[in-house]
Amino acid sequence: MSITDQELDLLRTKAIDAKDFAYCPYSNFRVGACFLSTDGTYYSGANVENACYPVGTCAERCALAGAVASCKRPQIPKFKALAVATDISPPASPCGMCRQFINEFCGSTLPIYMYDKDNQYVMKTLGDLLPMSFGPQDLLPPRDRETETETETGTEVGKRTGDGKER
Repeated sequence: MSITDQELDLLRTKAIDAKDFAYCPYSNFRVGACFLSTDGTYYSGANVENACYPVGTCAERCALAGAVASCKRPQIPKFKALAVATDISPPASPCGMCRQFINEFCGSTLPIYMYDKDNQYVMKTLGDLLPMSFGPQDLLPPRDRETETETETGTEVGKRTGDGKER
């Protein structure tokens, strides 16, 4: 799925503008992110730090969580691109946790545009940044009251019931 020059320009602008909303009193490392959905909606986010460092939220997860939370299930937005902007050069890429979070909702072909302090960018796909990823496609489908599980070869490996026990 391609992105037009006009969409990319607006995506860049929104990611850069999102840095102004970063709450980063500990690192002073501002990050802004913006996702573009296939319906043309832009979802922006900024990093939000916490004195207990692991509790902080990266800009990419902030933007993506807002997008997902804005839709009633079973709908989930589909995305065309992501832009991430920082105040350093070369630009920063999404962290490992963000890459995995993005993988939950976006395909490996999602282009990620990473902008530096001079608005220059590097583009990589999610697949480039997270090779051999693990995602929803690697899990068994949700279970109903009673389903049979099979390996890829079709060999029965067990029968599960509503109480989760194999029979």
